[in-house]
Amino acid sequence: MSMLPMRRGRSLLIVGLVSVQLLTLLAACGGTTPAASVPSAAATDQSVRPSNPGGPGAGATLPGNAQTGGAIFASNCVACHAAEGKGGVANAGSTDGTVPPLNPIDATLVNKDPKVFAYNLDLYIQHGSTPGGATPALKMAAWGDTNQLNQQQIADVIAYVISLNPPK
Repeated sequence: MSMLPMRRGRSLLIVGLVSVQLLTLLAACGGTTPAASVPSAAATDQSVRPSNPGGPGAGATLPGNAQTGGAIFASNCVACHAAEGKGGVANAGSTDGTVPPLNPIDATLVNKDPKVFAYNLDLYIQHGSTPGGATPALKMAAWGDTNQLNQQQIADVIAYVISLNPPK
């Protein structure tokens, strides 16, 4: 009896299983491209997530410049997150009444793995988020979805926010 049909069957089974896993990963990430793949630890961490759906963008995987990101932050983010992300900006109608600070940032977003930390931040910057509450006056803008920031600018802002929250 020839082993060729058995080997071919096993190869087809392996290809099928890999295809199913890849499709499942793409569906879970909103159909992102491999260049913006999810770090393995990000899929299992307990980080808070934005209310708006979507997977990571390319900004999560690009090297960012914290200094450039600080300038972008000053131009676009300070109005809601305050200087250096210190927070305290009122947000009437939201659950806690303020915009979340980014310095310090919610502890569940911080990760010792910089790729996971970048992924966690990227989801918010790409897709925005609506805070809990009946009628929040302020909502996180979807900077990536609306092309208000390009992916390199998002990577730079991510680097800046990470620099404000070094892993402990």
